[in-house]
Amino acid sequence: MSNTEQSNTEQSNNEQSNNGRSQPHPMLRVDQSGPVLTITLDDPEHRNCQVPSLWTALAEVGAGLDPSVRVVLVRANGQSFSAGLDRAMLTPEGAPGEPSILGLAMGAAGGGDALEETIAGFQRGFAIWAEVPAITIAAVQGHAIGAGFQLALACDLRVVADDVAFAMRETSLGLVPDLAGTSPLVRSVGYARALEICVTGRFVGAPEAVAIGLACMAVPRAHLDATARDLADAILQAPQAAVRELKPLLRNAIDASPADQLRAEREAQARLLTDMVHSSGK
Repeated sequence: MSNTEQSNTEQSNNEQSNNGRSQPHPMLRVDQSGPVLTITLDDPEHRNCQVPSLWTALAEVGAGLDPSVRVVLVRANGQSFSAGLDRAMLTPEGAPGEPSILGLAMGAAGGGDALEETIAGFQRGFAIWAEVPAITIAAVQGHAIGAGFQLALACDLRVVADDVAFAMRETSLGLVPDLAGTSPLVRSVGYARALEICVTGRFVGAPEAVAIGLACMAVPRAHLDATARDLADAILQAPQAAVRELKPLLRNAIDASPADQLRAEREAQARLLTDMVHSSGK
C-alpha cells in the first residue's frame, strides 16, 4: 500500500470513529459528526419532561466526551425544548422506573445528608457542561421550564426560537431551582432580575431573553437548528487551543478577584505563546 493510500485509509477510519449515533437513554439521542456532538432530547410526546435517569445519562455523556469534540449542541425534538421535571416525580409513587423525589425526602426525614447526596447526583447532569472543554450551545424552542430552563442555562451559549418561553416554576411548587441553574442565571441577568424571574415563575419570551442576556440571538423557529449549527461552525473556525483556554478564563472572570484574573490571563497567554514557539520549531 502506498503512503497516500495508507493516509487515505487512516483518514477514513478516523472519520468513521468520529461519526456515530447512540441512544444512552430512551429519551436521549446522541450524534457525533466530526468535532460536533449533538445531544437531542427525544420524547416530544411528553414535551421532553425530565427524570433522574436522564440526568445520569447526561452526566455520563459529558464525562465520556471524546477529546476530539469541540462543540456540543443541545437541542430537542417536538414543540417544546423541555417542560421540566416529570411531575410524577413529586408523587409518593414516582414515575415508572424512577425514584420518587417526595419518597426520598420522606425517607430522609431524620437527616438530610442522604437526600443532599442524591440531589448532588442529579446536579451532575447539568454541572458537567461547564467543566468540559468543548463550547456548548443550547438551541431552545417552545417551553423551557424548570429543569428545561436549567439545562439551557447549563450551556455556554443559547440560541432561541421566536416562540421560546423560559420559566422557573420551582418556587410556585414550594421549592427552589437546584439543578445548577441559579449561578448561570444570576451571571446572565443579575441578582434582582434572577430573583424576580424565579419568585414570580413568569414566562420570559424571545425578545426579552436576548435583551437581558439569557440568549445570544432569537430566530424564526424554522431557522433554529441551522442558526445553532452556523454558530458551531463559527466556533470551529477559531484556533482550538485558544478556545480551550478562553472558556475557563471567561467563566472564572465572574468570581475571580482582579489580581487572580490578571494572573489567569497571563498564565493562559504564556501557555499559548509557548506552544506557538514549540510548534514553529524555533
